[in-house]
Amino acid sequence: MYQIDFHHPISVHFIGIGGISMSGLAEILKKEGFSVSGSDAKESPLTRALEQKGIRVFYGQRASNILPDVSLVVYTAAVKGDNPEFMRAKELGLPIMSRAELLGQLMKNYKVPIAIAGTHGKTTTTSMISHIFLEGGYDPTISVGGILPSIGGNVRVGGPEYFITEACEYTNSFLSFFPKVALILNMDADHLDFFSDIDDIRRSFRKFAELLPQDGTLIINADTPEYRMITENLPCRVVTYGLKEEADYTAADITYDKYGHASFTVMCHGKKTGSFYLKVPGIHNVSNALGAVITAYLFDIPQEVVVKGLGSFTGTDRRFQYKGEVGGVAVIDDYAHHPTEIAATLNAAANYPHKNVWCVFQPHTYTRTKALLPDFAKALTLADHVVLADIYAAREKDTLGISSENLRDEIVKLGTPCEYFPTFDEIENYLLQNCQPGDLLITMGAGDVVNIGEHLLGK
Repeated sequence: MYQIDFHHPISVHFIGIGGISMSGLAEILKKEGFSVSGSDAKESPLTRALEQKGIRVFYGQRASNILPDVSLVVYTAAVKGDNPEFMRAKELGLPIMSRAELLGQLMKNYKVPIAIAGTHGKTTTTSMISHIFLEGGYDPTISVGGILPSIGGNVRVGGPEYFITEACEYTNSFLSFFPKVALILNMDADHLDFFSDIDDIRRSFRKFAELLPQDGTLIINADTPEYRMITENLPCRVVTYGLKEEADYTAADITYDKYGHASFTVMCHGKKTGSFYLKVPGIHNVSNALGAVITAYLFDIPQEVVVKGLGSFTGTDRRFQYKGEVGGVAVIDDYAHHPTEIAATLNAAANYPHKNVWCVFQPHTYTRTKALLPDFAKALTLADHVVLADIYAAREKDTLGISSENLRDEIVKLGTPCEYFPTFDEIENYLLQNCQPGDLLITMGAGDVVNIGEHLLGK
């Protein structure tokens, strides 16, 4: 495979440059002196930002977009073999690599690559760790799967020492990585259009852990079922943390302010190491923060820096993000699209000021909805009222005979009021007629459900 070398920049073309991860990688290469171009189906805020940085973006994918000076082509998982640019690169005999392979190659250019993995919480925890390193002046390079306000986007190019990035398990992407430190937050049944079952997912995480060198460190959440399957006989150092199970690091004295933001004490084998406060809600973020604190401890980052770094993090876009208020109703948007994430978000909402919690949920993919239908229904009953949009198909074509109406029926059986509407307009009209001042409205899902709240707010 072609090896990216920051000392020898070349011309790189990205097929699907407008994705959150691809755009970030393109920006890193551009700032390191590479010539960068790319293509995407349509213009977006991310592609416009790339163009402003001097990256040439083609709209629509054609063989002619592979210019004569291109030396390497990078593609997303969505690109198929009949893509005209992919076919042209093959015809020319150019080196071709996936997004994950490029990210792995980039890691080799840093002294300490830090990879944050897990079914949930990657973006938040990566952002927490980034805030701590930035607070301490460590000048990290950062690649995060969301918009982090403190860096003005999803990527920051820093020095050659630290590279902090998310590590996604889908399609085994993270098996192309070269981490020195890895953090595994959790492992749940998800992406079942690729993985066969939870054991298949665990095997993938085990292979990821095996990528760590002997002088590397794995930090893992001991609350994760069967986590020892990942850690057994690893040659690297293993550090555990948890809120429930016995672990090296635990949290004690957890309290919440009126917005559900936690304060807590970190304990190491029964001994207090420090006290921290968060500006993001929910017990799940205490767990995420524990992982971030331990990562900081690995590098002997001063206690006061860790406290300030965590305390300055107010969240990323689409993670319990306050959008505004309309008619006395607070509007929150959240990316949750798995039952575990939904339960975490709605449990966090319980500590947020409200009369009734309204959850507008847009299921994401037919495969996930069908495989986890009872779990989705149970998690959504944590809201007082549920409103369902149509399933967001994403990459899928086959409906598998499943629909949002099936999910509505399951929720109603469990005793929670639930409505389904096929259009956003109908959902917005229903909310305007039924939400009352003091209620909390959460738009939830990985698709375009965010538009409902923004439209209600007149954005």
